[in-house]
Amino acid sequence: MASALNITAATVDPALLDLPWHLPLEAWPDENIAALPKGLSRHTVRFAHLSGYVIAIKETLADLAKREYDMLRNLQKLDVPCVEPFAIITNRRDETSEELPSVLITRHLKFSLPYRAMWSQGLRPETATRLVDALSLLLVRLHIAGFFWGDVSLSNTLFRRDAGSFAAYLVDAETGHLYDSGLSNGQRENDLEIARVNIAGELMDLVASGNAAPGVDPVATSERIMTKYRELWEELTGAETFEVKEKWKINRRIERLNELGFDIDEMTIKTDENGALVKIQPKVVDAGHHARRLIRLTGLDVEENQARRLLNDLDEYRRDHARLGADEEVLAHEWLSNVFEPVILAVPREMAGRLEPAEVFHQVLEHRWYLSENANEDVPLSAAVDSYVKNVLAHRRDEEALIEAPTGSITMPTPVPSGTITVAEDDEEADWRDLV
Repeated sequence: MASALNITAATVDPALLDLPWHLPLEAWPDENIAALPKGLSRHTVRFAHLSGYVIAIKETLADLAKREYDMLRNLQKLDVPCVEPFAIITNRRDETSEELPSVLITRHLKFSLPYRAMWSQGLRPETATRLVDALSLLLVRLHIAGFFWGDVSLSNTLFRRDAGSFAAYLVDAETGHLYDSGLSNGQRENDLEIARVNIAGELMDLVASGNAAPGVDPVATSERIMTKYRELWEELTGAETFEVKEKWKINRRIERLNELGFDIDEMTIKTDENGALVKIQPKVVDAGHHARRLIRLTGLDVEENQARRLLNDLDEYRRDHARLGADEEVLAHEWLSNVFEPVILAVPREMAGRLEPAEVFHQVLEHRWYLSENANEDVPLSAAVDSYVKNVLAHRRDEEALIEAPTGSITMPTPVPSGTITVAEDDEEADWRDLV
């Protein structure tokens, strides 16, 4: 006789009980499965429909499921980019009362894809550079938070578009450890070496299988992750010394950090015995500088580069519509109502899932720039929107829920079927040229 399920859930959803937990994941019927592009995993992982959204289900040991669930919740509290933990289910039994593996459930990150799916579509080396830079930034953010990943790889990472770049998210925290005292240099270097070996190996596999674009160099790409990481780490945490008369360099350092999307929580400033030299060092930095400002002004919660682009347009609107008594918050509300929302509402309902709204707005601005360049005059925003929807968005695949043929376990390499996903090239204009 089957035993009752034990469910620990961050969100109460009675529909969770309707899924066929008495079956191994590999045997779930097609009507329950959401067939999405996937990376590789040592476990059986499948996507399933639940109450209008998609969840990722991983079969694992009960202790590992609980540990990873708690780890993801802690990372979320630290505002680290990672998937959202949803539930743990233990005490699964099949119809003959045989024990089945426990499962960890996370929410599928909308508008995201595994790095491996991106690579296997044959990205250009320039686009590959943007992807590995995003992974480097994610690793820096994790280390600043005191998290040792222990299994950095393309397969354990998701990406989302971020205004011409990509934002990376941690998917698998099974091997991770969170240290309140922070990481030592040795721990950081160990994580970097794991990243170098894993990523180079994955890319070599893609090259050997013919799923990587010509010109992709696995070794050079993995080395770039190391180099970019160290550049970011030094910029975010390194000490800087200058003469007292060069105090302006303090503001310049802060501005550089803000441009990278970070805020300084604390800055240590010391002078030498003679008072001739000043040494500064940021103690703690928080990511999301532009995203926090945008959400404060408009309520829009978007990626960092998207926020920077939207804020540039908002600031331009404020300059053009400045008037006595209208503060920043008032003009931001006007911009939201008069500029941003009309662009998003102009997207036909059947195309609403092709890109997230902030990315649509960014690409409309890019498209308007190209149209204006070609016409040698300013093109109205409304005309740019119409052209973008007709000539660009209409030829895109949905990125909210990209569907491919149903598949089973992803414990073996699974090439993404041709035509399932068309990936961004190395500039936005190439996006719409090549998606026709």
